[in-house]
Amino acid sequence: MSRRYFGTDGVRGRVGDSPITPDFVMRLGFAAGEVLVSTAPVARGGHLAVLIGKDTRVSGYMLEAALESGLAAAGIDVLLCGPLPTPGVAYLTRALRLQGGVVISASHNLFEDNGIKFFGADGGKLPDAVELAIEDALDRPMNCRSSRELGKARRIDDAQGRYIEFCKSTFPASFDLRGLKLVIDCAHGAAYHIAPKVFHELGADVISMGDQPNGFNINDGCGATHPKALCERVVLEGADIGISLDGDGDRLMMCDSSGTLYDGDQLIYVIARDRLRTGKVPGVVGTQMTNLALEQALTQLGVRFMRDKVGDRYVLEMMLERGWEIGGENSGHIICLDKHTTGDGIISALQVLAAVVRSGTGLANLLNGLRLYPQKLLNVRVDRPASWLDDPRVTAVCGEAERALGDRGRVLLRASGTEPVVRVMVEGEDDTQVASLAASIAEQIRAVAQPGA
Repeated sequence: MSRRYFGTDGVRGRVGDSPITPDFVMRLGFAAGEVLVSTAPVARGGHLAVLIGKDTRVSGYMLEAALESGLAAAGIDVLLCGPLPTPGVAYLTRALRLQGGVVISASHNLFEDNGIKFFGADGGKLPDAVELAIEDALDRPMNCRSSRELGKARRIDDAQGRYIEFCKSTFPASFDLRGLKLVIDCAHGAAYHIAPKVFHELGADVISMGDQPNGFNINDGCGATHPKALCERVVLEGADIGISLDGDGDRLMMCDSSGTLYDGDQLIYVIARDRLRTGKVPGVVGTQMTNLALEQALTQLGVRFMRDKVGDRYVLEMMLERGWEIGGENSGHIICLDKHTTGDGIISALQVLAAVVRSGTGLANLLNGLRLYPQKLLNVRVDRPASWLDDPRVTAVCGEAERALGDRGRVLLRASGTEPVVRVMVEGEDDTQVASLAASIAEQIRAVAQPGA
């Protein structure tokens, strides 16, 4: 069954345009509440409870109020924690034994966008069946509960401290970060008041950037999607390592003292290789976008590798299916299931830093054995992205590219689940050839989708 509102990571869009409007978000909250009432076990005292967190976008105030109203109208109690990373909401939902959690965030997008993500009682993302049930409930009238049955709302004052302590608990108790100078880029997002404290309290000398949110500057030239600023700051400050998060704190990029940037694929390799020193790693899950070099390097270490569709929800599903603990995407979503139920930028960074401390060496040395193939990723903004993927003219130019690359490269086209774009990825041994082929494919998509433009 096709989805009308939910993408790969919740409901997302431009604020003020359907579906990210106050009236729709209120109805979404009511629909989610109705589904919870019909499927979740009755809570002690008779009321179910849901946690609402958000990032630092100015629209978060408006959407929080709308979502709270919808949930309360369905008879759901609401706990508000204010700005908190998405994985922090997942953790608190589980730790407080609530029936669900909601995050108001558009992740790595700029402030004009926003979105709604849901977590189940277990701190995991909602199954497809539950999301479809919520969509079905949106078609039914919004019949408010009686005054006696309405939900109540209250704020959680210690949410920040609880999550900080949880993050710290995932770092080996016998280690600390003393002697390391770190630059932390919080993307002016939800981790601005969390991440610097985590690393400081573990002993590091911390320099913060991207920690002055004003409602409009989230992800603007900073954070995991714009890591150049971090690399430059690390070199300027003479720091050992840089850590860059995105607006909702679930993505991670890192750099070393030379300003060399390391993406999700490379950081997954560091974590997996470190785990092999202390135990077994039966397998790692990646996506269609995962660099071919990571698959080859893990195979050489005796670690199985499997790919799934792009999106951390699909990575997580395969990890759970196979009983594996490590997975993620080159975009920086990294999941360590022995530490958390979802991807977490802060916790993933701590796993990498644990490998650094354990080995007594730098990131560059930990990446011996992995040399990434050049990859070129282009985003082609078009209406109805999925409709152009199977156009004969597009498949023809992709076929030509695949023949040129042979068995030492790949071509991947996919419609984004969060933006109106076709993502074009070409991977191969020669950087110039890869860039040229990607540009040719992108140009053909534009020509087909926007004739005469």
